[in-house]
Amino acid sequence: MKLLILNGPNLNLLGTREPHIYGNRAFEKYFKLLNAEFPNIELEYFQSNQEGELIDKMHEERDKVDGVVFNPGAYAHTSIALSDCIAAIDTPVVEVHISNVFDREGYRQNLLLAKNCKGFISGFGLDCYRLAVASFENGI
Repeated sequence: MKLLILNGPNLNLLGTREPHIYGNRAFEKYFKLLNAEFPNIELEYFQSNQEGELIDKMHEERDKVDGVVFNPGAYAHTSIALSDCIAAIDTPVVEVHISNVFDREGYRQNLLLAKNCKGFISGFGLDCYRLAVASFENGI
């Protein structure tokens, strides 16, 4: 099994960006832990601050991966293009958010991508990624 972990805007700053919300661990360090925890799953990681690059990556990988774990960041609340991309590909996508979006500003509760995703995980910190990978491993 191969999964793409895709991170959107500002997630390259994890570990230093608003640690009271997003924690103090860099994603690259957490990604190493994920690889160790799931040795039978090939994990690929890509991050971009550009909406078009995220769409291009999903288009490129749609026939090469079994699923996508996607933290779209703020694009979750604004991007019809990313929502359309997820709807257009057959590859299942699980949307994740480190913080509990329903315990934040009202505009963060408007989720444009989630309806086209296989699942949605929010509020468990970086462990949202682990839970999403496990969902694919368990065939949920």
